[in-house]
Amino acid sequence: MKIGIIGYGSMGKMLLWKFSSNSKIAREDLYIANRTREKVLEAEEIAVVCDNRTLASECDIVFVCVRPVDMKAVLSDISTSLKDGALLVTLNGSITFDMIKKVVDVKTAKVIPSLTAEIDRSQTIVCYNGLVGADDKVILCELLSSIGGVIELPENEVGMGSELVSCMPGFIASIFDVICKSAEGHTEIPKEQIVKMVLNTMSATGDLMLQKDLSFNDVVTRVATKGGITEEGTKVIYDMFPSAADEMFNKTLEKRRLTAEKAAASFEK
Repeated sequence: MKIGIIGYGSMGKMLLWKFSSNSKIAREDLYIANRTREKVLEAEEIAVVCDNRTLASECDIVFVCVRPVDMKAVLSDISTSLKDGALLVTLNGSITFDMIKKVVDVKTAKVIPSLTAEIDRSQTIVCYNGLVGADDKVILCELLSSIGGVIELPENEVGMGSELVSCMPGFIASIFDVICKSAEGHTEIPKEQIVKMVLNTMSATGDLMLQKDLSFNDVVTRVATKGGITEEGTKVIYDMFPSAADEMFNKTLEKRRLTAEKAAASFEK
């Protein structure tokens, strides 16, 4: 089983080095290609460095990790070189299976990892076109399990799924950044200590909920006792934050729609 990755940006680089740490994948079975070859010279010790077409002709699974604007050109470049029976995997939710089919009609999966893949805790979104068989799904999921969990969704839900796992680290970081900055105005505790206190509590709360199968309401109820201090804070959050959360999703999903339209236009050229 040979695995190829086209594109050595942040996601392609992360996947390459994660896959290389998998004891089941030998160096000679891991391929990398990038438009600027100099950027991937550092990967020669863990993978075969080659061009797009050579990679496509040799690999059983081909990950395409490029920008939407570059996707059509890359797919066109490898369309006649893809190995028979190969599984094409794109890492962009804006590029639909219908768009890809206009260039190459093969077994195709879409994969959306999270930044948390860097610590092997990604909740990776995956969906498939109608040509992908059960065995292909098992092989891909086993490969992706090296960076965390895998969640299969229909293509029409990949956008919202991406908001909940791929975008969420950014959303969570910005929310708690605001909380920490607000706390600074009410205490003399150093900023660095505030951040560590909040981060460790946030991480522990998530682990507690997962391990004990607690709901958000379970945690609120246990901490925010009637007439207590925490209750005052949770009331403010439930009163004021819903509108911000709705606006956040309205903005991001609209941006996702516009990005998809732009991507579709690039495939019509």
